[in-house]
Amino acid sequence: MQALSWVLGLSLFAPVAGAAAVPAEPAPPEAAPTLETVQVTANQLGTVTEGTDSYTPGTIATATRLVLSPRQTPQSISVITRQEMNDFALNGIDDVMKVTPGISIVTYDSERTEYYARGFAVQNFQYDGIPMARDSAYSAGNTLSDMAIYDRVEVLKGATGLLTGMGDPGATINLVRKKPTRELAGSATLGAGSWDSYRTEVDVGGPLTESGRVRGRAVAAYQDKHSNVDHYQRSNQVFYGILEADLTDSTLLTVGADYQDSDPQGSSWGGIPLLDSNGNFNKMPRSFNNGARWSRWGQYVRTGFATLEHTFSNDWVAKLQLNHQVNGYDAALGAAAGGNPDPATGEGVSMWLGKYVGKTTSNAADLYVSGKFQWFGREHELVAGGSVSRKRWVNNGYSPQSGYQTAVADYRAWTGDVAEPDWQWSYGNNEVTRESGAYVVGRFDLADPLKLIVGSRIANYKSPDTDKSGVIVPYAGLVYDLNRNFSVFASYSTIFKPQDNQDERGKVLDPLEGRSYEAGLKGEFYDGRLNASAAVFQLEQDNYAQATGGKTPSGGIAYEALMGVRTKGYELELSGQLAPGWQVQGGYAHKIARQQSIKVSTLEPEDQFSLHTSYRLSGPLQGWSLGGGARWQGSTFGTISNPANGASLVHRTEPYWLFDAMARYAFNDRLSATLNVNNLLDKHYYTIFSWYSTYTWGEPRNVRLTLTYKF
Repeated sequence: MQALSWVLGLSLFAPVAGAAAVPAEPAPPEAAPTLETVQVTANQLGTVTEGTDSYTPGTIATATRLVLSPRQTPQSISVITRQEMNDFALNGIDDVMKVTPGISIVTYDSERTEYYARGFAVQNFQYDGIPMARDSAYSAGNTLSDMAIYDRVEVLKGATGLLTGMGDPGATINLVRKKPTRELAGSATLGAGSWDSYRTEVDVGGPLTESGRVRGRAVAAYQDKHSNVDHYQRSNQVFYGILEADLTDSTLLTVGADYQDSDPQGSSWGGIPLLDSNGNFNKMPRSFNNGARWSRWGQYVRTGFATLEHTFSNDWVAKLQLNHQVNGYDAALGAAAGGNPDPATGEGVSMWLGKYVGKTTSNAADLYVSGKFQWFGREHELVAGGSVSRKRWVNNGYSPQSGYQTAVADYRAWTGDVAEPDWQWSYGNNEVTRESGAYVVGRFDLADPLKLIVGSRIANYKSPDTDKSGVIVPYAGLVYDLNRNFSVFASYSTIFKPQDNQDERGKVLDPLEGRSYEAGLKGEFYDGRLNASAAVFQLEQDNYAQATGGKTPSGGIAYEALMGVRTKGYELELSGQLAPGWQVQGGYAHKIARQQSIKVSTLEPEDQFSLHTSYRLSGPLQGWSLGGGARWQGSTFGTISNPANGASLVHRTEPYWLFDAMARYAFNDRLSATLNVNNLLDKHYYTIFSWYSTYTWGEPRNVRLTLTYKF
């Protein structure tokens, strides 16, 4: 116990978000159970998924702060649970997004990815429900988030302006942290995989006092991974600690912190040029790395959080959440990425060079009260609160001193063996963004089968380029229970999202505005252990940012604002237990985005399918679990310039299938071994980023073996 207290005390350096107050109970005298069977402190944002063996959650609160089951939530939502992450070795947020129905990924380079949903880049992240926006231009650490410290990842589709103020029309990603266990329990994990990939995790939690009124948890993870890509490797380390204290029987204090570092070597910048100088596809090996051997894009995240929650005698709850986060980067980059190689000589390519050092410091606070009340003989629920946030981005850019040779003699023979230049300071950025707002939402019991959710937020936003106050963001949802298993739903919200995209003159585009509509059918079976949904949606937007192919005065991507963009589609999803021991999570998504008759958002496929399932065998094969995954996506395309004649052309990727496999053997209740094979058929596929006119290969077939011991 003293060792656990010491580890937690060492890893906690600042305050964060938490769980609902649950009266402390002394630990029973019997032997400590494993993490699979311990009781975990109830989370106000929803039931924890750890230890449930389930691919579906009990409750979520991402949309409205009302704690609802998936069936009662009038929007589509996908949840990747702790069990699914364990089964398929989903160790990073990129891994999770790859298997999330309706989410597609565009890869810029070795350190940056962008997630898309319903035609829009996903830039709204939440941590235990506290919004933290991200910008992929310099990367802010979100795409490197390690899953060792999270219980689940919730992806709410559609606009979420009620809580975030500036609602992302595509989706919001909420990462829900692990919570302390009420009894001493832990696990240790060792893993090894293709390309000299090694990973270890230690996770321990339990009571820190004899009464159990103070509980803690500490998680540490380290991964060192080489790659199928030449001269590239990356090491990641994560430390996480959280403490809960029952100050009284009705007051819970939670504090915690996490520390995440990513240290890559041989970082790429952009991808492989799509076309050679003749205008033909520039096919390079999957192992090709455009980065110099010294190229690096180090990133770090430091987070502190705190929550104070009090339950009043009438069962109303007041909750204060605080979050402090620093996302930093130190990048010295060199990559053979500019131009188009001559297929005969390899000439025609030059190096991109740049050094960037900076960080984004974000502070956020949210205070709300929630509870039930009687009105016209029926019981209703109400949430009212307010939030403030401040984000400061500081950046320094450096360029190579004059005289550095950027031309690549022969692109085909590129090995990254060039000297790093001496850098000189070029420019700096220091930008502050402030947001504040107040919100209220109620869930009204209109009749036994009919529930109305209605609310609004008044939002204020100020950045160097935009100053908006008093923006009203309404939300309305209706759920009607058809019978014990099925409900129909409909929801409506407005879209208001300031943007920092610029046109070719350097003028910032006006905020994205519009409306979001969704309707569908949801099903709940086996007391919530299996959930299904079918939804149709439509988004109407003005000032939609479409890349022009040109550049801003500072050299960035130039955009134009399109009016009257309409995105519509449908989504199907099934998650949970089909039969005892059989879990499934999958879905199909279709969308099409047009401005009049012209398609937009073409880097995201119009059609996607994802399915992951596992089955725990019994009888003579007891101890074995088998699983698999299948992912398919349709074609994507981008408009680029043909270097042979300067004309525009459309480059289109082919649809592709990917298959994964999993097998686990439990030697006993404590020790198990899991084998994962990704891209089982070794499919060759790539994603494109049309503004860079580059492409990036997907990973070849790879294997990972993981040993887990629970204590």
